Order: sequence, then structure tokens, then C-alpha cells
Amino acid sequence: MSADVRDLVKRFDGRVVLDGIDLTVRRGEIVALVGRSGSGKSTLLRVLAGLSDDHTGEVTVDGTPTVVFQEPRLIPWLTVTRNVELGDPQRRKRSATAGARRVLGEVGLQHRLDAWPLTLSGGEAQRAALARALVAEPTLLLLDEPFGALDALTRLSMHDLLLRLFVEHGFGVLLVTHDVAEAVVLADRVLVLEDGRIAHRVDIDLPRPRGHASPDAAVYTTRLLELLGVTDRQPQP
Repeated sequence: MSADVRDLVKRFDGRVVLDGIDLTVRRGEIVALVGRSGSGKSTLLRVLAGLSDDHTGEVTVDGTPTVVFQEPRLIPWLTVTRNVELGDPQRRKRSATAGARRVLGEVGLQHRLDAWPLTLSGGEAQRAALARALVAEPTLLLLDEPFGALDALTRLSMHDLLLRLFVEHGFGVLLVTHDVAEAVVLADRVLVLEDGRIAHRVDIDLPRPRGHASPDAAVYTTRLLELLGVTDRQPQP
């Protein structure tokens, strides 16, 4: 097991943001969180990452959780390798450098080891951020809209990369996304948050790899959109 949450309650200025959340993320599975803005998705992820401790309930995370945000958050005056080294919890220079170079090879950036962050494309920068998370050898990978700012083709290549790393490393993944189709393509199950509660759970019973345009995936996407209150609207004449 990577993470277990029981009866989690989180308040901001007296307002309940997370209301009695129960959630389990196991190693070797991808769980996606979808919901409207303000439903509590990113707040839940931050609690699991240890970035927010003002809550009640039980939160257990085995091993090391690491986070990848929508913005890569690379330090511009450090090379790509040095940025990735910062993710090594030991930070022993020789081993950190070796580990950084290893994971940069895993994400396809072996040719950009000494590059400066501002010279990277959007996809390269997000690959570097992913490498920085991987160097800590996490049991739980927390992804907060990591592909939201990428163009469509780069996003698809990042989906393929994530799934390959997921199979190779066997960590658990909690993915926060606004893209329902992305959740269907990547996740084993999708949780719909409404007003700080898990309102719906949809298990994605499809083999990987899955295509966005496949009829089977489209059925799940339509179902989730309906649960989110989004229906197809015909153009007005």
C-alpha cells in the first residue's frame, strides 16, 4: 500500500474543503481525481504530500511521496542535472549526481544533462520535473495537473512516458486532472470529488494501452462527464 486516508477533514477559514475523505492508493495502481475547480482535488494531494498538516483524520503514506506540479518549478540558475539532484533526499554529491543522470536517461533527457532550464521546451522541462521526483525512488507519485500546460502531442508522449515508468518502478500514482479523457486513458479508477467529498467512483476496466478515440474509452469519458454535470450540447441554429 502507498497511501491510506480515513475520515480526512480539512478547513480553510472555517470553510470545509475536504469532508470525511476515505481513500486508498496501492502500489502498482493509478488513481485519478477529477472534479470542478474548488472541489478539493489539489488540497487532498497536498495533504498526502505532507505540504498541509492542519487537518483531522488519519493519513498514512508508506515510504516516500514525491510531487510533480503543473509548472516544472526548475531553478533557472542550476543545470538540469543539478535540479534533479535536489530531489535526492540523501543529497550525497557523488551518488546524487549518478542518480540524477540515471533518471534523466529514463525520461529521455540524457542529451540535456548540462542544459539550463530556460533552454528546455515545455515537454523537456516537465520530463526534468518528473526525473526530480523519480530520483527519490518514491512509493507514491503525486501528480497535480502535470500535463495541463502542454500541447496535445507532447501530452500524449508524456502519457506514454508515465505509463512506462509506472510499469518499471511499480509505484502508486495519484493524478489530479481536469481532463476526463486523460483520466480514462491513464487510471485504474477515477474518483469524482464534489464539495470536498468523493461522490462517485468509476473503475476503468480496459486493458492498457488505451486510445482517447477508442469507443470503449469514450463510453467511460461520457459517463464521467455526466457525473460531473457536463452533457453534450447541440449547437443552436
